[in-house]
Amino acid sequence: MERLEANRVDIANRTIEATAIAWQDGKIVAIHPLGPARPDLPFLLPGFIDAHVHIESSLLPPAEFARLAVRQGTVATISDPHEIANVLGIDGVRFMVHEGLQTPLHILFGAPSCVPATPFETAGATLGPVDVAALLDEPGIGYLSEVMNFPGVLAGDPDLMAKIAAAHQRGLPVDGHAPGLRGEDARRYANAGISTDHECVSLDEAEDKIAAGMKIIIREGSAARNFDALHPLLARHPGKIMFCTDDCHPDDLVEGHINRLAARACARGHDLFDVLTAGCITPREHYRLPLGTLQVGDPMTGTLVANLKDFHVVATIIDGVTVFADGKTRLPYRAATAVNRFDAPPVSPDSLKIAAPSGASSASCRIIVAQDGQLITDEAIESLPVLKGEIHAAPERDLLLIAVVNRYAKAPPALALIKGFGLKQGAIASSVAHDSHNVVAVGCDAASLAQAINAVVATGGGLSVTDGHTVEALPLPIAGLMSDREGDDVARDFALLTKKAHALGSNLRSPMMALSFMALLVIPRLKLSDKGLFDGERFSFCDLIVR
Repeated sequence: MERLEANRVDIANRTIEATAIAWQDGKIVAIHPLGPARPDLPFLLPGFIDAHVHIESSLLPPAEFARLAVRQGTVATISDPHEIANVLGIDGVRFMVHEGLQTPLHILFGAPSCVPATPFETAGATLGPVDVAALLDEPGIGYLSEVMNFPGVLAGDPDLMAKIAAAHQRGLPVDGHAPGLRGEDARRYANAGISTDHECVSLDEAEDKIAAGMKIIIREGSAARNFDALHPLLARHPGKIMFCTDDCHPDDLVEGHINRLAARACARGHDLFDVLTAGCITPREHYRLPLGTLQVGDPMTGTLVANLKDFHVVATIIDGVTVFADGKTRLPYRAATAVNRFDAPPVSPDSLKIAAPSGASSASCRIIVAQDGQLITDEAIESLPVLKGEIHAAPERDLLLIAVVNRYAKAPPALALIKGFGLKQGAIASSVAHDSHNVVAVGCDAASLAQAINAVVATGGGLSVTDGHTVEALPLPIAGLMSDREGDDVARDFALLTKKAHALGSNLRSPMMALSFMALLVIPRLKLSDKGLFDGERFSFCDLIVR
């Protein structure tokens, strides 16, 4: 039998008192009160839960992600494996579930609902209703992952509705993804049986969805950062709010996770118990996680923190096993098997040049406008110079080239122009390109763009940054999405790539993460797939040149 003394935070009863807790075989067998909370004792919480995360975006497989996450007091995640599913299909989902079983961190995976996310891009696989139903019956799968094709829901698309029905028939939750959906459309979307949304960027949008019966997951990740806009929901709708990162790069994960959001919420003056309900309790209840709330008979799963302000983690315990303490992860490094599909050949600079209309000296072009801290983009119309029949980028005006290269078959690159990345020279490239994970690159000229893309091609997937001369690359041999190395090493190398991109002129907080969303067609407004420039509001392709 094991025992500890701590200030136990009973969230349901909104009390904090000193206690001695004993557990055996992973279960709490006794709780002895010791009086009021004591300043010499740490505080014991039920443990933090990330209510929506793509583990692949940490660039780490599940067991290595867990080694970093438990440092931050995370005991469970609700994880959508649709990144690897778009590359490797149902085998990719099974790979993630298998790897997740190698760690004590509770990882509940979902069956991806939208693979591919749209018919307007090339993915490595398709998951139809039969595939999704089969996954929903497999151990380790506990919900239907985010339903991104919200126009399909509103139109009653038969295949999509069959996937939602399969989850309902099994009594499993269905996650949403409906950026900008409001009013009657939000109500219709929720009435299809979709119970959460993590895409809200404004209070009004979130209030509409809560009124429609949905729970809102406040997202604060490496790219999309919505906490500042949405945190008032914690006081307005306690019990209907959760926290998530959605996409969290490794350099951010080593700094903090859901514990960091809890600290920010408390610093904003929110009630401690409302904050901890969002961070520890509502996800457990909504997804029926086997975690408990630190009562007798519950699993001994919880987080010890030094205080209830910054939530500095002293120790993390999962099912009676201490997985983090004394500043060290107690989970061993375990190399994952590399699985992949990457068939893109090298590209030439000539294939990355944008042809101008015959005889033109300048061209009026539709420009993707990236926004720091948001997945949504805007659209602008700008005139660019034409030299020798080619439309040239204008780095001095922050007008750069963007390319998406099909990773699954030889095909001409799709080309467009983008604003907001700020590069003054060179290029960056990535095979992490939501959701189909073709190769996406942004650069100042065709030669630099080709150099960055070819560095990714040479490693069978990864990230790269070039100044136009030398190239730095981070290989991602697992599906072109994840590294097989230790998490701290990956975090360090990723941070170095970010630093190099900043040195080239980018003022985006996370240029590589922002790049990965420039091909995500289900987030408006203007994006680029391997098939062309796409208007996410009209949900159709559009022309680069405005005539």
